[in-house]
Amino acid sequence: MLKNSTILITGGTGSFGNTFIPMTLEKYNPKKIIIFSRDEMKQWEMAKKFQGDSRIRFFIGDVRDKDRLYRALDGVDYVVHAAATKIVPTAEYNPFECIKTNINGAMNLIDACIDKGVKRVVALSTDKASSPANLYGATKLASDKLFVAGNSYSGGHDTRFAVVRYGNVMGSRGSVIPFFLSIRESGELPITDPRMTRFMITLEQGVELVWHAFDDMIGGEIYVKKIPSMSITDIAQAVAPAAKHKIVGIRPGEKLHEQMIGIEDAYYTYEYDEHFKILPNINGWENDPSRIKNGQKVEEGFIYASDNNPEWMSISELQQWVETNKQKVGQI
Repeated sequence: MLKNSTILITGGTGSFGNTFIPMTLEKYNPKKIIIFSRDEMKQWEMAKKFQGDSRIRFFIGDVRDKDRLYRALDGVDYVVHAAATKIVPTAEYNPFECIKTNINGAMNLIDACIDKGVKRVVALSTDKASSPANLYGATKLASDKLFVAGNSYSGGHDTRFAVVRYGNVMGSRGSVIPFFLSIRESGELPITDPRMTRFMITLEQGVELVWHAFDDMIGGEIYVKKIPSMSITDIAQAVAPAAKHKIVGIRPGEKLHEQMIGIEDAYYTYEYDEHFKILPNINGWENDPSRIKNGQKVEEGFIYASDNNPEWMSISELQQWVETNKQKVGQI
């Protein structure tokens, strides 16, 4: 599907873009990938990695600026929407700015993609959008709803929208693994709450989920990858076995456990071999066989959270992953 196509990725200089771009170039050999973002320095650094590759284009712009999006989307076939204000405390202290990017930006992109005839759009979401406990999660829930409804809003146009949802990415900037690695020589690691659990997903798995969404989507689906969980104490043990643990308490807006599918979504959720799919509960689409395909409806009251997950990653498995990926942990 993506072969010989033109793809645009918003927020393309972030962690996801740094993995999506080389993987997609290798697997699909698209005609062009356009990196749309507002950080010129990150674009400058990324351009060095792809120097001489005529398939890569850079476009300075902000999803808040609809006119700039219109220009960037000329001739684009597929869009990955990765741009977001996503640091929880930053969103809490700058709520207007978070809403402008995560909600208004989503509205701008939906309008621009429809008007420019983009074929398919996949928006990246987060576990924090399921039963949100902070502003970031609330804005991403609103964004998810906008992209789902965009399939109806597009009217007779052919543009289709879907969402992929996953939690914190292992080893990405700002995640707990590189943080623990950076301070493990101190002999003490801060633990918010020893009961805390987290989903564990790699950037490569996130990219593959986006590829699957592009291939599978009819429009309005939310894709949730099946991934293992770990407790925060096991993560700390894997990274720094000899370090002591200091309990510091949960930060404002932080959850004890991550949740990807809430009880309210269970009625519209179907299970597949490697993922779940939340179908849109508008226009009767939740009963559409072309969207359900070979899925099995989950049980009533189903919740997919990091504490009730049947799949868990062991300490040794995480240690092996860190050793294999030590050169890039915290770099993207």
